[in-house]
Amino acid sequence: MKEFLEFVAKHLVDQPDNVVIESEEKEQKLVFKLKVAETDVGKVIGRSGKTASALRVLLRAVAAKEGKRAVLDIVG
Repeated sequence: MKEFLEFVAKHLVDQPDNVVIESEEKEQKLVFKLKVAETDVGKVIGRSGKTASALRVLLRAVAAKEGKRAVLDIVG
């Protein structure tokens, strides 16, 4: 899941070297924290949050396939 999220995020931003993904397990679900450069935060969130929403849907689908629950937090 982490590799998938990293792949998608790096293709969305202008500075792919600054993409960092941390994961931790809380209350029986995986929490992924996506950190990007400040100039790329808008690209990851998207207009009206549509890109962020799509990323979360994809992450939930990949997690469900593995029988897990996952949440995405975007940190600037």
